[in-house]
Amino acid sequence: MSVYHGGDVWQGGAPGEYLDFSANLNPEGPPQWVRAAMLRGLENARFYPDLRQGAAVAGLSAHLGLPEACILPTAGGIEAIACAAGLSKRHAVAQPTFQEYGALCGAHRDVKRSELVDYRPEPGETLWLCNPNNPTGEALPRGDVLALLEKLEAVGGRLVVDEAFIDYCPEHSVRYAVCDHPALIVLGSLTKVLAIPGVRLGYLAAHPSAMEGLRERLLPWRLNCVADAVAAALPGHGAEFREIRRLNAVRREAFAAALAAIGVKAHPSDANFLLCDFGRDMRPEIERLRERGILVRPCGMFPGLTHGHVRLCVRTEGENGRLVAALKGAGHD
Repeated sequence: MSVYHGGDVWQGGAPGEYLDFSANLNPEGPPQWVRAAMLRGLENARFYPDLRQGAAVAGLSAHLGLPEACILPTAGGIEAIACAAGLSKRHAVAQPTFQEYGALCGAHRDVKRSELVDYRPEPGETLWLCNPNNPTGEALPRGDVLALLEKLEAVGGRLVVDEAFIDYCPEHSVRYAVCDHPALIVLGSLTKVLAIPGVRLGYLAAHPSAMEGLRERLLPWRLNCVADAVAAALPGHGAEFREIRRLNAVRREAFAAALAAIGVKAHPSDANFLLCDFGRDMRPEIERLRERGILVRPCGMFPGLTHGHVRLCVRTEGENGRLVAALKGAGHD
């Protein structure tokens, strides 16, 4: 399948030569404790990984505040999406959103695009929701998500919530509800907040009664030794996650204000990225930025968005300022 995603730093030259606003990653890179865990994990590279993934499950369980019976580690969020996509015959995907939901669900079953306003599920339908949403950045309050779940439960449906960016607004998470709701599946990823997309570390959270059906769809040895070690090391780092969240919020607001000062509208966001409306076709300018070593995420392929919409990751103050200066030099003032 084709993957529409940011972070393509392999276009030529060294990947580190690009200033990448197209992938929504913690700009500081992996925290020191993560780097240390990865090095420890490499010591086990000569062994097959634990098929039971005991250490990874225990680490994720403690970090997420969920029973181990409700946790299934995956090789990144994309494997979690692919696994959940095969469970249903009928899907609805709230738009605009991450395109891989529709692509992976469509590989198996029929998929319809849906609006959440006055949403009425069909019998047996699975609704896909990204919260906070990619590419808009907005998060639905927990109560609104649980209200959708209630609608789906009433018709024998299922709700899949992708919380890949929930570390930036954990108050909106519904993962705790999986313990009481077999019709709810929550997907997650640690690659964004820990800046380890090359490691591939995600998870599925679901009621124990749903776990066997999910587990049988996954290949053995899903986590390599490095990802396993990072998952095992998650407990005890809550303060560092809170600091990443606080720093991102400060940078995000300053970035949005700087963009507004040059006439660029940034939509409200609860995540570590901004959906920006430039009001004109940005494709030529996106190419000019790429030639200068700056990558951004065009959003014209998302239903309901235009070629004037661009998604920008929130990076450091200096890096954000460099992009604003490049945009201002191109006539946005």
